[in-house]
Amino acid sequence: MKFPGSVLASVFLFVAETTAALYLSSTYRSGGDGMWQALTLLFSLLPCALVQLTLLFVHRDFSRDRPLVLLLHLLQLGPLFRCFEVFCIYCQSNHIEEPYVSITKKRQMPKNGLSEEIEKEVGQAEGKLFTHRSAFSRASVIQAFLGSAPQLTLQLYITALQQDVTIGRCLFMVLSLLSIVYGALRCNILAIKIKYDEYDVKVKPLAYVCIFLWRSFEIATRVIVLVLFTSVLKTWVLIDILLNFLSFLFYPWILFWCSGSPFPENIEKALSRVGTTIVLCFLTLLYAGINMFCWSAVQLKINNPDLISKSQNWYQLLVYYMLRFIENAFLLLMWYLYKTDIYMYVCAPLLILQVLIGYCTAILFMIVFYQFFHPCKKLFSSSVSESFQEWLKCACCDCRRRKSSESAEKTDLRSPADREETPTSSKISSMPSQILNADELFSA
Repeated sequence: MKFPGSVLASVFLFVAETTAALYLSSTYRSGGDGMWQALTLLFSLLPCALVQLTLLFVHRDFSRDRPLVLLLHLLQLGPLFRCFEVFCIYCQSNHIEEPYVSITKKRQMPKNGLSEEIEKEVGQAEGKLFTHRSAFSRASVIQAFLGSAPQLTLQLYITALQQDVTIGRCLFMVLSLLSIVYGALRCNILAIKIKYDEYDVKVKPLAYVCIFLWRSFEIATRVIVLVLFTSVLKTWVLIDILLNFLSFLFYPWILFWCSGSPFPENIEKALSRVGTTIVLCFLTLLYAGINMFCWSAVQLKINNPDLISKSQNWYQLLVYYMLRFIENAFLLLMWYLYKTDIYMYVCAPLLILQVLIGYCTAILFMIVFYQFFHPCKKLFSSSVSESFQEWLKCACCDCRRRKSSESAEKTDLRSPADREETPTSSKISSMPSQILNADELFSA
């Protein structure tokens, strides 16, 4: 049975980040910074509450008679209790033989164009561990993008304003960045397993390394861009954030309304229509939070029973990164034009170049992952490089068509005098031939 390392990593980041947030908020209180203390506690306690609700929802403890579990979650000790429960199940599974097992069928990755179906026995202990891993994966994503991402942005903004970084704040920012990157990594793995649920997906270590580097560069550069822009144009950054957030928040609902599909009722049997609406609103909120800082790796599709689109759309990926790169470059340009004296000793052109190169490095690692290390790359109808080549061909064809249409318009827009010259010249050129024909007739 697989060691539950992902559960241990999730609990460690949860406890470490919460402890660091409480310590840092106490230092802000002793320093008289009430606003920084309030915001630090908000971005720490809000995701804690959402993590507790997620664990209770996935394990369906709301409809079960477990008052002690509910009390522990109310005291924000739910992840610790769940982690203890996971390791108890893991240790007991090696000594107790289970009398009842279930059989699951999965298809292997195609080899030479053929895919075999394999059967696997899954015991009750392994099924419980799978549920725990799934719950902690979702909790890590929620903690990362609804807590750690705004927290990291806040702490880096405070550092830029105060022009000073303490050891506690530095450690807290490192933990927040690790939490975001880990949440993005879990989001990638969840997306792969949901999209290819019928296949036996095995992610190699090099794929994890590639995703980690891709997400680290992407998230770090995005946070730096937002902090730099916020430090010089505080009002305009609210417009940028609201525009980004609301666009991704309402995009799945707009697609759902345009499709004309009925309201989804099969998300959870125990949920009413109101409960289903709340869950869908929360999912779209999380979807918008993820896309604010990085590519979500999934496309939320409300009219789908799995709530995500299982098709691999490279063009949406291309459009997202092109627009995000343009946005980052524009925000950096605005920072360069309106920077204040706090950046007196910063080489602004070099910093802009480094940030843009860092974002391009993230895109490079993303391409390497999808091209070489994606566990289901054999199932792609076309690879990243092939889609990019097709897009370039389409762009070149469009350019040629525009040039040909422009040249045709130029010929149509000639002056009337030029148009009259052509027939007169043809008439003049035909006169010698007519005279020659007359002389031939007379000589004959």
